[in-house]
Parts: sequence; structure tokens; C-alpha cells
Amino acid sequence: MCFNIGEKMFLVTSPDTIPNSATFKVKDEDFDEYCSRKGFKPAPYLAKHKWVHVDDIKRLSKKQWEQAIKTSYELIGSKLPVKLKKEFGLIK
Repeated sequence: MCFNIGEKMFLVTSPDTIPNSATFKVKDEDFDEYCSRKGFKPAPYLAKHKWVHVDDIKRLSKKQWEQAIKTSYELIGSKLPVKLKKEFGLIK
């Protein structure tokens, strides 16, 4: 399952796998820290853009997921054209 903003993905999940896994974008400065955690690794094909893959979504708490998804959404949204940024409420 892929979640997008302006036709650009910010979160990819595998709800049909057990355990459920996910891939998302992180801040450049947080990439190494995430990848050093158990169950996390650079996302195949996307690591050069600072995406990480987690093998089990339970490795993050609900609060941590809320922050990770928000951060990924904002990072991807920041690359959109101004018109789309306004449409998605990223700028006023």
C-alpha cells in the first residue's frame, strides 16, 4: 500500500506480509541513526534519497509512527511545486 502527496509517495507499507513492514523517508541527519536500529535498514533503491525500511512496524510506537509519517509527508511535500504545496496546506 502506497501513500502519496501530489503523486509522490511518502510511505509504503506491506499490510499483507507478516510481520507488516514499511518504508519511509527520513531527514538526512536521522538516516544513520534509523539504520543502526535493530530491524531497520537503508531502503532498497531509495537509500540514496534517505529512505529507510523497517521489517516490523511494531518496532516503533504509535507516537513514533505519527512523527515519522508526518516528517516523511513534510519532506516529500516540500519538493512539490508551489501550487500543490498551497493545495495541501504546506504553505499559505
